[in-house]
Amino acid sequence: MEAILLEYAWVLVVLIVLEGLLAADNAVVMAVMVKHLPKVQQQKALLYGLVGAFIFRFAALFLITVLVNFWQIQALGAAYLLFMSIKHIYDSRKAAGDSDEIKEPKKQSGFWMTVVKVELADIAFAVDSILAAVAIAVTLPHLGNFDVGGINAGQFGVMFLGGIIGVVMMRFAARWFVRVLEKFPSLETAAFLIVGWVGVKLAVLTLAHEKLGVIPHEFPHSTLWKATFWIVLVAIALGGYLVGVKNQKKEA
Repeated sequence: MEAILLEYAWVLVVLIVLEGLLAADNAVVMAVMVKHLPKVQQQKALLYGLVGAFIFRFAALFLITVLVNFWQIQALGAAYLLFMSIKHIYDSRKAAGDSDEIKEPKKQSGFWMTVVKVELADIAFAVDSILAAVAIAVTLPHLGNFDVGGINAGQFGVMFLGGIIGVVMMRFAARWFVRVLEKFPSLETAAFLIVGWVGVKLAVLTLAHEKLGVIPHEFPHSTLWKATFWIVLVAIALGGYLVGVKNQKKEA
């Protein structure tokens, strides 16, 4: 029993690290979504997003055996994030081209519409996170003689704890990213590029779904793809930061 508990503790640590990594890119998306709101509403939107994320992660754990059959959930998440990224970059380029003209302020989503968008993103992230957690937790020996949501109770408990900690990490990371975007406005384009890259990640997961099989099912979990994803994400973030610092020095 002691050996089993140690194994569970180790997997929990791994899941927390994994959730921390997933929280980083998810948090950028959340920060970009709420950035246009006043400070007080930003905090409220992120708080509601946190509550929604708790609910969706918890529901996803119970329904994962059903949700894995619906590739459309991640497809919609991927399409929305890619649309949001491409639209922002297109609008920015168009605004730069029309810099001599008098421009009307761009209409932004209201508070509740922003909350809805955050919650929709939470759904896609919840499925992504739980799928990754399941792939690790199912390697554990069974603990207890009953299942929860089609998953052994012990494995379910580890995934639940890891998921909850990951959501809390995402919430605080999003708040930090909002402050960074306010301090370095020129980082916004890099943030939207990251949003688009996260959309690509969800698209890869969708294309690898067993019911589509466009690319090998194992590819999204391969070392090659994970390394590629993080190298590109860090390169975008670093490039955006360097450009932001350079622009800030020019303005000083």
